[in-house]
Amino acid sequence: MIAAIRYALMPLLLLVVLACGASFISYGILLVTGDVLPINKIISKATLVLLILSIFPLRKYLNFSWKDLGFAPAKRFFSQLHQGLILSLATLLPVLVVLYLLDVHVWDNTRIWTIGKIASKVGVALFFALLIAVGEELLFRGMLLTSLRRKMHLVAAVVISALYYAALHFLRSSSQIPYAELTPTSGLQLVIEAFANWLNPDIISAFTALLVVGLFLAVIRSRVRHSLGLCIGCHAGWVWQIKVSKDLFNLNSQSEFLYLVSSYDGVVGPFVSVWLFVAMLVLIYFRRR
Repeated sequence: MIAAIRYALMPLLLLVVLACGASFISYGILLVTGDVLPINKIISKATLVLLILSIFPLRKYLNFSWKDLGFAPAKRFFSQLHQGLILSLATLLPVLVVLYLLDVHVWDNTRIWTIGKIASKVGVALFFALLIAVGEELLFRGMLLTSLRRKMHLVAAVVISALYYAALHFLRSSSQIPYAELTPTSGLQLVIEAFANWLNPDIISAFTALLVVGLFLAVIRSRVRHSLGLCIGCHAGWVWQIKVSKDLFNLNSQSEFLYLVSSYDGVVGPFVSVWLFVAMLVLIYFRRR
């Protein structure tokens, strides 16, 4: 039991080390480039990049093959991507339709849209959604879930990987440090603030929704052999729909059903939590059948 707890905390230790490293790297980047971006944003992106890069040495150290991480042969992998996109539409599009019908999301009348502009937005959003999904799925449903499953019960591995997935989305700081006042240790202050944000009660609604998202994807990964492509496709489809929705619609702050979403992105919230949890139970039921 103690060994399992220690192993479950190892990803947190790695995250702390990489975030601290990212703070120094970000300071060096700003020294070279000048005042191009706030240092907290650079730290956030650098931490994620370091996490993804850490997969490659960790894979060799833990003696994982790409198949162990969930990759199927190429033909099946691309088929899974397609199936995952369809699954994402089946699980999120009804949510977006309901939010529109309840006036939580309203059409943005301030912008003039043409077919060409919409097509461009849809294409760009899908490209970046795939980039995000590949990185995060390889990290969480690939390396993290696979390594946890070797040391603990499947249910514990699924829950812990989902907790880390949700928590990473709220590893952020809001403080701004003027460029002229930056020092090599400025980033460390922001890293401490970012970890302290996990104690912010305002994130509970969105954190719960993203926890269910992580559970849903982890269930897919654990119930279907070599299904990382399916997880990537589903994850990319969700991100894609949210990005397009935010381009086309605005959040109606006067809606009486505003409680169904959170301030995180105007989509995830209590409604997504309940809807996706039910979908996960249905998936588990049919996989058992």
